[in-house]
Amino acid sequence: MAINGHAAESGLGAEATGNAVDFFLDRHIREGRGARTAFIDETGSITYQALCEATAGFASGLRREAVHREMRIALILLDTIAFPIAFWGALRAGVVPALVNTLLPAAQIRTILEDCRADVAIVSAALLPALAAGLADIPALRLIVVAGDAASGEAPPTRCMDFATFIAGGADSRPAAASADELAFLLYTSGSTGKPKGVRHVHGSLRFTAETFGAQVMGITAEDLVFSVAKLFFAYGFGNAMTFPLSVGAAAVLSAGRATPEHVLALIAQHRPSIFYGVPTLYARLLNEPGLGRGAGSDRLRCCISAGEALPAQIGKRWAAVTGVDILDAVGSTEMLHAYLSNRPGAVRYGSCGRAVPGYDVRLVDEDGADIEGAGAGELLVRGESMADGYWNQREKTHRTFLGEWAVTGDCYTRDADGIYTFCGRTDDMFKVCGIWVSPVEVEASLVSHEAVLAAAVVGDQDDHGLTKPRAFVVLQPDRVASALLMSQLQDHVKHQIGPWKFPRWIEFVPNLPETVTGKIQRFRLRGKKLNGAFADQGMSSWPASPAAVQSLS
Repeated sequence: MAINGHAAESGLGAEATGNAVDFFLDRHIREGRGARTAFIDETGSITYQALCEATAGFASGLRREAVHREMRIALILLDTIAFPIAFWGALRAGVVPALVNTLLPAAQIRTILEDCRADVAIVSAALLPALAAGLADIPALRLIVVAGDAASGEAPPTRCMDFATFIAGGADSRPAAASADELAFLLYTSGSTGKPKGVRHVHGSLRFTAETFGAQVMGITAEDLVFSVAKLFFAYGFGNAMTFPLSVGAAAVLSAGRATPEHVLALIAQHRPSIFYGVPTLYARLLNEPGLGRGAGSDRLRCCISAGEALPAQIGKRWAAVTGVDILDAVGSTEMLHAYLSNRPGAVRYGSCGRAVPGYDVRLVDEDGADIEGAGAGELLVRGESMADGYWNQREKTHRTFLGEWAVTGDCYTRDADGIYTFCGRTDDMFKVCGIWVSPVEVEASLVSHEAVLAAAVVGDQDDHGLTKPRAFVVLQPDRVASALLMSQLQDHVKHQIGPWKFPRWIEFVPNLPETVTGKIQRFRLRGKKLNGAFADQGMSSWPASPAAVQSLS
C-alpha cells in the first residue's frame, strides 16, 4: 500500500498538514525507510511500512464505524504493537485517542471513559474480563475492539469486534488535515496527587519533545534501539518508546508484562537496547540482582534515563560503577508531555535534576509569585511549545495550572550558583520544622543512602504538642531486619548527614510504598497513616504490622 501523505479532506500535500502522523510515520516511507523495524513486542515485530498500512486500516475502521474527526476513543491497551497502530491510526483519521492507565481500578477506568465520552474503546484481551462489567451501560460507548487473543470470562454487553477484523478491509492512507495547534490526544495524569485529569495535547507538541529532549539531550539516532519500562499510557513512557524513536526511524522494544527486575534484565539481554529508561525504584531493585554487570546485559547500552521521582545520588553512582553507564536524571510532567529539566551526557551531577532542556524556559518564584534571581529555592514554573492546551472539562484547574505561557508545576526546587536545579518535593509536601522548611525528598535521599534502606517516603506529622515533625516510611533491603536499634541508627544517620532538625521522629518499617505506575511515591496517601506498634522515639517494636495496616498503605 502506498502512503501518499495527502490530507484527506483538504487535498493539501503532506508538507502542508500539521498532522503528526506525517512526520512520525509517512515521512519515513517517502524517504525510503519503510523496511526498517519500528516496534518489537513479545509476539513479533513490525516495520514502518507495515505500521503505516495498519494505521491506515485502523483509520478506515473508525470511518466505517462512523467515528468522525474530533470524536474520541479510549485506548486501554498493554504495551504491544496494537498500541501504536491504534494511536497513530486515530490521529490519521483526525480522531482523538484518550490514553488510559491500565493499572487503574475498573471503576476509575469507567469514570475516565465517561469523562472523555469515548465512542469506541480499544482494549487488550487480557484486561477485558476484569473490565467487562464496568464497561456496561456507558452512554457514549458503542463498540469495544479487542486486541489480542480473547480471554475467558464474562463478555461485556457492549458490541465487540476483533482488532484484526477492525483494521482489515479497505484502507485509506491519507491523513486528515490538521493544524499543529489542533487537539491530537488526551493523556490522563498518573494520579500522584489525586484523581487523574485529562490533559489536552496538540499535534505539534509531539514533534517538539522529540526535537528537544530526544535529539538534544539523548542524541537519539536511527541506529538506536530503546527499551522503556515506563508504559506508553504515561507521558514519560510515551516519549521514550513512541515519539523519540519514531522521530528518527529507530526502533523500540515493548513489553506488556510487569517490570520485575528478572523480566527487565531478561529483555535487556535478549534485545540488547542502546537506550534504557527506568524509574529510581527499579534501578535500586536491579542493583540488588545477582550478576548485574557491564551494560546491565547489553553490550550496546550507551544511555540510561530516570524520571518519575528524584533519583537518589547513591543509586546513580552505584549504577554507573556497576554497569559503566551513567543515569541521566530528568524531570517532566504530563502537562508538559515530557522532560524539561535534565542532566546531560558527560555532565551528570548525581542528586540534581540538571538544567533546563533546550527549548524550555524555567523560573523559580516565591510564595508571593515574585521571581527568585540567582541561587535560591522556590516553586518551579516552566514554558515550552509542548505545554498542554489545558485540562479536559476542568476549567478551574486549567486556570490554576496554566498562566499564559507558563505552567505551574507545583514542585519546589533549589537552584545553585551554577544554575543546577535540585528537586525538594511537591509544594504541598513541604513542611516546616522549628520554623525551617524541610524537603521530604532530602530526608528520603538521606535515608536511602544508608546501606540498610531500599526505599523511603517522608511526610509531615504532628507530635503530642501539635508541632510538625518528619515521619518516615522505610522499606528495608531484603537482608535487613527491622529493629528499634536500626531505627535509632537511621535517625542518627539523617541528623549527621543533613541536620538535626530534619531527622524522622517516627519510622514505620513497611514492605512497600504506595506508588503510581510511573514510580512516583504517593505521599498524599501516607499522610496521617500510623501502623500499629510503629517504631517511635521511645517506642518498642511490634513489627510486623497487621496485614490490615499494611493494606491501608497499598
